[in-house]
Order: sequence, then C-alpha cells, then structure tokens
Amino acid sequence: MKNGLEDVIAAETQLSDVDGEAGRLIIRGVSLDHLVADCSYEGVAALLLDGLMERSFDQAQLREWLANARTRVFDHVEAADATLLTLPPVDAMRALIARLPDGEDLDTALSLLAAPAVFLPAVLRLQRGERPIAPDASLPHAADILRMLTGQLPSKEQTAALDAYLVTISDHGLNASTFASRVIASTQAGLTSSVLAALSALKGPLHGGAPGPVLDMLDSVGTAGNAGKWLGEALDRGERLMGFGHRIYRVRDPRADALKGALKPLISTGQVDPARGALAEAVEAAALAILKARKPNRPLDVNVEFYTALLLEALGFPREAFTGVFAIGRTVGWLAHAREQALDGRLIRPRSVYIGPLPAAA
Repeated sequence: MKNGLEDVIAAETQLSDVDGEAGRLIIRGVSLDHLVADCSYEGVAALLLDGLMERSFDQAQLREWLANARTRVFDHVEAADATLLTLPPVDAMRALIARLPDGEDLDTALSLLAAPAVFLPAVLRLQRGERPIAPDASLPHAADILRMLTGQLPSKEQTAALDAYLVTISDHGLNASTFASRVIASTQAGLTSSVLAALSALKGPLHGGAPGPVLDMLDSVGTAGNAGKWLGEALDRGERLMGFGHRIYRVRDPRADALKGALKPLISTGQVDPARGALAEAVEAAALAILKARKPNRPLDVNVEFYTALLLEALGFPREAFTGVFAIGRTVGWLAHAREQALDGRLIRPRSVYIGPLPAAA
C-alpha cells in the first residue's frame, strides 16, 4: 500500500508518457517540443482522440466540427443567471458544462471540447457587466477564444501563444484530474460526468488551481533586484516558492520551456511589458540558485505553473480564471482517457486497509 498511490500503476495507456527522470513528455508518440512547434490545438486533439470515437476523422474535419460545436454550445450561456455569476469563474463554467447531455458519442465529445472555450470568456465578460460574444466558426479555436474574451481579433503572436499553451497542457499522464476522469468513465456514467469530475479535481490548489499565486509572488517581489532577498526571506518563513518543484519531474518540467518559448514573440513585439519578463527571469534564476543551495537533496526546478502565469496574464486572462483556461486545454486529454478506459478498462475499484477500532469481543 502507498498513500497517494505513489508509483502505483493503475492503467495502461497509448495517450501520453511522462518521464520524470529525463524531463520528457510524449503524447501519442510525439515529443512535446515537436508538438508545440508543428501542431495546433485542433491537431493535438485529433491526435489524442484518433481511434477512440465511433467515427474516424482528420485534423481539418475536427477543426470544422469543433468550430460548429462552439456555436452550438453558446446557446447555454443564457442560463448564466445572477446567482451563477457570483461564483468563481471555474465554478460558473462547471455549472454550464453540467447542462450538456451525458453521452459517449463524438457529438458529446465535441460539445465538451467546445464548452469551456465558450463558457469561460462568456462568464468573465458577464461578470464584468459586458455582453458575451458569440463564437466565430471561421476562426481557429485559439483565436476564437481570445476574440470571445476581448472582443477583438488577436494578433498572430497572441494566437500562437495560446495555441502553444493549449497543446502543452493537453495531456499529462495519470494526474489527479485525469485519474478522476478514468474512474468515472469506468462506471459507464458518460463523458460529461467524466469531464465534470476531472474539472472538480483540477480546481484544487494542489493540482490546476496554483498558477495564479505565481503572479502574487512576482507582484510581491516587485523588482528584479529584489528577487534574491525576497525569496530568501520567504523560505525563512517556511513558505513555498510558487512555480517550482513537481511531483513527477526530477529535472526541469519540459512544459516550462515550451511556455517560456511561447512568451518570447509577445515580448519581442512589445505585446508584453519587458519589465515583467525581466522580473520573471530574475525570479527564476534567483529561486533556482537559492533552492539548490538550501535544498541540495531535493530536485526543485521550474514547473509548468511559472510560465503559465506569465503567458495567461499577457493574453488578458485574469488570474482567477487561470484554472478555467487550463481546463480548456486539458479537456481533450480527459476525454481521450475516458474513452480509452471505457473501451479497454474495467471498473476501477481499489481496496482500502481498515485501521479503525474493532468491535468488542462477545
């Protein structure tokens, strides 16, 4: 028995492999660096869902179907009443997703892929007192998300940055939310139930709910020259440095480098404050040096959260919405794992070890 199921193998998968020792992520036989360089979100979605649905399709077909699905699910935005809009964005988004039918077919999967991309921008606009913007089926997925958020067509650098983010976080082994998706799928409850369970796991601060505090840390550091002093004092207080360390990776998280690279065109074209980028790099360098000196026996390197925070901030998402944006990208992984589990797996039913009191002897 291992608390937290550490190193326990609970499934066979053809979807992704996380090599924590080498710092490598493979999705359907393709390394992350090649996917980010060559693949759109629609491309990685087609790759992950290939062979798992009742119909075959290619990337071009998926892009068209996903665009139409965005238009279709937008009708549910009208259910966002005043009570729902008092919720945090990810909870409001989850409530709207719960309105979707709980099927197992491709149409259900497409609706679920489209739903967070449509609902999150709509909720954010409504919470600001603005009207939601309907999808534009002629646009790629990433560009339409940013247009629905801001009301303006994004630049090519902004679209490429969001696309890179969505590809980067599309799947990542048997993490907590993906495991939740597979558990629900093993009961044959339906894809919507799987996605809702996964989203509920994702919102926890120990999983996908953590990128926002990276910005809080940067704000507190203030200037590049203050990085070393502030970080050292934070460690003296027993605080965790946000954006560093990972449960699986013993070396640098490869997703961090992918997202750092996606930020560079935004910085070089003046679409991100250069001072913000310089502050992040100073904090990264100072944190790595301090952690190596103070915790030499613990492998603590940059993780995906650090540059996620910078990238999503640069694209105009408020920090309270970061978990929802994570869900936009990860939903395809949840769906693929749910289908893989439903097609090839068994009902997931582990055992527990009872350590409570025993009844008194007669």
